Amino acid sequence: MVKLAATRLIALHKNKGKSVAACLKSRTDYAQNPDKTQQGELVSSYECSPLTVDEEFMLSKRQYELMTGRRQKSDVIAYQIRQSFKPGEITAEEANKVGYELAMRFTKGKYAFIVATHTDREHIHNHILYNSTALDSTRKFRDFLLSGLAVQRLSDLICLEHQLSVIEIKPYRERQKRTLYPPKESNRDKLCSVIDGILLNEKPLDFEIFLQKLEQEGYEVKRGKHTSVKGARQKRFIRFRTLGAGYSEDEIKAVIAGEVEHRPHQKQPPKEQPFHLLVDIQAKLSEGKSEGYAQWAKCYSLKEMSKTLIFLQENKIGSIEEMQERVNAATARYHELGDFIKAAEQRMAKIAVLRAHIVNYARTRPVYDAYRKAGYSKKFLEEHREQITLHKAAKAAFDEASLKKLPKVKELDTEYSALLSQKKATYPKYRKARDEMQELKKAQKNVELFFAEKKDTKEKSQTR
Repeated sequence: MVKLAATRLIALHKNKGKSVAACLKSRTDYAQNPDKTQQGELVSSYECSPLTVDEEFMLSKRQYELMTGRRQKSDVIAYQIRQSFKPGEITAEEANKVGYELAMRFTKGKYAFIVATHTDREHIHNHILYNSTALDSTRKFRDFLLSGLAVQRLSDLICLEHQLSVIEIKPYRERQKRTLYPPKESNRDKLCSVIDGILLNEKPLDFEIFLQKLEQEGYEVKRGKHTSVKGARQKRFIRFRTLGAGYSEDEIKAVIAGEVEHRPHQKQPPKEQPFHLLVDIQAKLSEGKSEGYAQWAKCYSLKEMSKTLIFLQENKIGSIEEMQERVNAATARYHELGDFIKAAEQRMAKIAVLRAHIVNYARTRPVYDAYRKAGYSKKFLEEHREQITLHKAAKAAFDEASLKKLPKVKELDTEYSALLSQKKATYPKYRKARDEMQELKKAQKNVELFFAEKKDTKEKSQTR
């Protein structure tokens, strides 16, 4: 039984002995099972129709092979995100909207997908299936390292925005114990340490002697326009200028000449969160936690509440009303920037699709003209099915967009570049606004929970 909102990212593979089309159909049919989705009422889609989603996914894969000349090496045909919610906390319709938002923000509108909300279990859950081929058919989805964790964090953020519960980080005593190893020192950090020792302790007379000292330490030196070195069991050379401030060739020469003082490189410790969410002690006790846990939770909550008060003082928040105003302002700012980025991404996705259709239309027009002159011959159609299908798809897209005159590809590229620049410039502001909103919401929740606990304690003492 699912207690809180949980997610899982799954790569869907081609089954042995089955075609890609058959596998896609079986997966999409299961997701859209009428008995699980209220006769299809709880199915939504993006850039595809739920009725023909498997065929549209296949068409994009064929178009990818035609446009790039590359064939798919792996057997991954699509990706699925499973998103489950706490029983009784959310309606099926809202769960579908949350799933749609998760899919849109995770894929950035570059991949077609469907969201099917199942209600056949005690907990409502979403099956999100998105194509492994992008809408513009020029690339595949890259399942990057820790992509599942990225989905989980994005889902948690969306759930918090919709005032839904998320899985909290467990206290230390509840965590699974495992061996902790010291962080591994990188090759660049080792090289910086060696350079620090040579410059501070051995005081070389010139740059050539400095390089000889490095060779004595076991480094291979490659002299030239940009001097670089390579340590034992290293695959690539490292240029001095890539080591950061104070380690370029000119800066090292200035230190040797006595013009400046060398300052060793210092690693910046990771930024710690100012405070965490308080523990809901009553809820934990109702789940069967012991009195010992309750005692620990009280101490933990008091420490986190003191950190929360420091945060409120630093941000000059002196009342509940003022906090609510700050939370509303931060949320509005976050959504404003998010909406701008979403609008830019949606427009970029449309431009990419339109550009692909324009290129396909121009490239396949001679074939389609020959097909028309041949009297729409079935034999000609079978010989040139791919080109004719692409031409028809492009023409249908133009008709749907009511385009009387096709835009120039150069103009579309210019607009796409401008939108991409604006989006990149907005992202740092968006992340800053997101962090500010999350901190304020955590502080607000901590204050509410703290006073609720205090009120319950006071009522119990009066009852006694």
